[in-house]
Amino acid sequence: MNICVIGTGYVGLVTGVVFSDLGNDVVCVDKLSAKIDGLNKGVMPIYEPGLEEMVARNVADGRLQFSTDLEAAVTKAEVVFIAVGTPPREDGSTDLSYVEDAAKGVARALNSYKVIVNKSTVPVGTGDFVRQVIMTNRRRAVDFDVVSNPEFLREGSAITDTLVPDRIVIGAPNRVVAMRLLELYAPLERPMIITDVASAEMIKYASNAFLATKISFANAVANICEEAGADVTQVVKGMGLDSRIGAAFLSAGLGYGGSCFPKDTRSLLHTAQTFGYDFPLLKATIETNEEQPRRFIRKIHDALGGDDLKGLTVGVLGLAFKPNTDDMREAKSLDVITDLLACGATVKAYDPIAIENTRSVFPHITYGANAYEVAAGADALVVVTEWNEFKTLNFERLASIMNRRLILDGRNIYDPETVRRNGFEYHSIGRVTLAPVTLPSGAVKAAAPQKEAVPSV
Repeated sequence: MNICVIGTGYVGLVTGVVFSDLGNDVVCVDKLSAKIDGLNKGVMPIYEPGLEEMVARNVADGRLQFSTDLEAAVTKAEVVFIAVGTPPREDGSTDLSYVEDAAKGVARALNSYKVIVNKSTVPVGTGDFVRQVIMTNRRRAVDFDVVSNPEFLREGSAITDTLVPDRIVIGAPNRVVAMRLLELYAPLERPMIITDVASAEMIKYASNAFLATKISFANAVANICEEAGADVTQVVKGMGLDSRIGAAFLSAGLGYGGSCFPKDTRSLLHTAQTFGYDFPLLKATIETNEEQPRRFIRKIHDALGGDDLKGLTVGVLGLAFKPNTDDMREAKSLDVITDLLACGATVKAYDPIAIENTRSVFPHITYGANAYEVAAGADALVVVTEWNEFKTLNFERLASIMNRRLILDGRNIYDPETVRRNGFEYHSIGRVTLAPVTLPSGAVKAAAPQKEAVPSV
């Protein structure tokens, strides 16, 4: 099948590459010529495990192309995916200007019947909006249909999520149109659900809002655990084993971030209020998430002795909003570093992938080549993102190079007793703070590798 994908961000690029890998002829279009030039040279605009290799393979085989010529790509295509950005406005509503521009481009190029697929995350009613834009701007009386096919990709595992999705949602005006998409997705052999367009649009927002609510609930429980002397990791484990609840998205930490959950929860809240429903539960989810990094920052200040951090050095481990991505959107490291700098601290930071993206925001802080360079001379080590390489740090080595044995763990990647036995003061989320065991000089033992924590979002 000939496919055009408009937009080469996370969703558009991964969608186009996977469809080409399934044997389709795909043209990915973007109006940013620098991005297209880079892709044609094999330079990825995003970091996603396995993406670069898959792009190279399908370009070499002639199934995948990158272009700025929207009209040529649409003219050739049978199915056109709109996968452009839908950023939030100040009031929480969704900016559909990029979707509108894409729809106008499609309208001008329409030369035969095509299925236009909204892949971007969009509020209810966008399908009707896109249809109206194309009807108004088309140059020929050519028929078309608009379909909603929301994505459910997680950054860091986007290719796997596209190839092995939990479900494929197709919102179509009739079953004939739906069958065109079913044919496209058939090689994946995954569960498919066919709905009307509005329901498909709601499924995406409702799913993300529910997952965000689970995260905020776990964090609210963690805050009670800290006061009551309970251990939130044990509490959520006991909850998650209940098949009605499940363990996914139930780990406590610094809250959700990234490009989806913050934007989608605010957009759904705005949509609900537009229809006259206040949605107090979703309001509380958002408020809890916004409060969580502030609580952690207060914990840092309390551990370091107050708000004046002049003369102190703090090492920050992890910058991206989650592991296996370089995405800094709504990353909790931004809140932590901004506060530390405002209070006079010297900040050293390290992330396996996201340093260059962070440097554009904080050009004057020091970046280390690894966790130990960041820890050297530090008065505290703050874990913000749970990259695997942070989970097996050598505590004996840390103790020998840090100015003070103090760790603040925003992702609960260490066992408190293990850290304490190694001579560190340890603060985490939803667990009792433990003072260090006093050890004779040179007696610090290396910590055993810890079990991998549930990834944050």
